[in-house]
Amino acid sequence: MNTFARLCRVDDILLDTNVASRDQLFDHVGGHLQVRYGLDAQIARTRFGERERLGSTGLGQGVAVPHARLAELKEPIVLLVRPVLPFGFDAPDDKPVSVFFFLLVPEKANREHLQLLADAASLLCEQRVRDCLRSAASPRDAHDVLMRWSA
Repeated sequence: MNTFARLCRVDDILLDTNVASRDQLFDHVGGHLQVRYGLDAQIARTRFGERERLGSTGLGQGVAVPHARLAELKEPIVLLVRPVLPFGFDAPDDKPVSVFFFLLVPEKANREHLQLLADAASLLCEQRVRDCLRSAASPRDAHDVLMRWSA
């Protein structure tokens, strides 16, 4: 099983999320992290915002990989979020984003953080994968896409 399939559990795949801006997206993800993992929603939201102020994590082709480090994490968490409608995320190609991978890693997990970013870029550079994630009918279907992909 590849790293993304192992770390992005079906319960962490949020499809057809009703968000239309970066702030709404970060609020929604923070709430999910608080309910599912007991993490402080505001801290998570703040960390994502701090990273975005350094430069957009939009990669182009309608995908983005917001990421943050959290001291209280013991292991990385990967979330897949697909909004109902794509929206602008300051991507280099100015295309609206329809697929987000959120990466959260422990504060000192430098190598793992870089590897997850590389894996995300590799996964999302494939048109077929992007299309399958955009058309997945359920979180299980989206997870199956991740299971089939190998980095």
